Amino acid sequence: MAIRVNPSFIDDLDRFGAEDVQLCYQCGDCSTVCSHADDIFKFPRKSMRQLQMGLEQKIETTLEPWLCYYCGQCSEQCPREADPGETMMSLRRWLISRYDFTGIARQFFKSRIREILSITVVALLTGAFLMFHVLSGGSIHIYDGEGAFLPSPFIHTFDLTIGSVLAVFLLINAVRMWYFTMIRGMSIPVPWWLYLKEFFELPLHFFTQKMYAECENKNEHQVHMPWLIHLGLMLGYVTMLVLVMVFIEPLQAGPEIHWSIHIFGYLATIGLSIGTIYFIRHRIKKENYIQYKKSHSTDWIFVVMLFFIVITGILQHIFHRTGLYEWANITYVIHLMAVTPWLLRMPFSKWAHMIYRPLAMYFAAIQKTAYARQDDLDDSLSVTIK
Repeated sequence: MAIRVNPSFIDDLDRFGAEDVQLCYQCGDCSTVCSHADDIFKFPRKSMRQLQMGLEQKIETTLEPWLCYYCGQCSEQCPREADPGETMMSLRRWLISRYDFTGIARQFFKSRIREILSITVVALLTGAFLMFHVLSGGSIHIYDGEGAFLPSPFIHTFDLTIGSVLAVFLLINAVRMWYFTMIRGMSIPVPWWLYLKEFFELPLHFFTQKMYAECENKNEHQVHMPWLIHLGLMLGYVTMLVLVMVFIEPLQAGPEIHWSIHIFGYLATIGLSIGTIYFIRHRIKKENYIQYKKSHSTDWIFVVMLFFIVITGILQHIFHRTGLYEWANITYVIHLMAVTPWLLRMPFSKWAHMIYRPLAMYFAAIQKTAYARQDDLDDSLSVTIK
């Protein structure tokens, strides 16, 4: 089947953050220095070449941008300062927009104004909805229980509704990713049992992000700090999401603290706080790690929104536990006005990495096994013919 070339693809990707692709002259230093590139996944050089050639359909079906954790070594080694690490980051944004069937992600990545406007509108609608519910009988002087401003059963239903909408978008987009990479992107058939054989790769990479930990640390620390902070941020977010979706009633009860539940919330808050402060600081100072030298608008919206959610969550908790119920309720509304657009934009934003990257590691393991199996079959057939 003929492959269509899109000459304007490289210009279109500029809106997603790639700026220096034309400087690349394919010396291959980037792939040589990358500890994760191999005979099958030759990134970032292969992706850079496909981008220069306008092979949009090829890039759409590849996993390579997801296998890059942007440690920055390739960009540091590039003799032409083509910044392949940033280009891979831009390709991940572009791929998110391709997996998204609604077209929302593309609008977010290409226009800061549209993203901020959508966040503002959803936040205002959330606030209006919550206040409408409150006016139906809740008291600002009561935090939980009968006559509460925002009773936990109502919040539980509200959270599950938002979570269900989120899950539907993520599931559809994940299926599209599978179709692009495992159906259109494969030159050989993949046996169904390989999905079962390699399934452990999915939770392994989701909960450890082990390939990021294996990136060389340029500061020669024993622990790769970007990996550790990134892991703490991700695990903190997942923990808090589970607590809010499943354990909201004991979490909201009080003012006494239920340590069997709240201890996980406190640990998650520590991870989220350290992570957001770390990334904001490095993006402002642009020091130590090359991946913070450039920041797309979505990167800033990501960390600033998350920091605001963490701060309002902490304040709401303090007000509640100290008996300042009026302030706790007001802060809770403000907190939810930030949380709702944050969750609803997850399939269309940087947080989608949390789903797509472990899926990519899983699919990559399947592809490697499938190609190795095909090579063995070809060798056996060659010997039989001889």
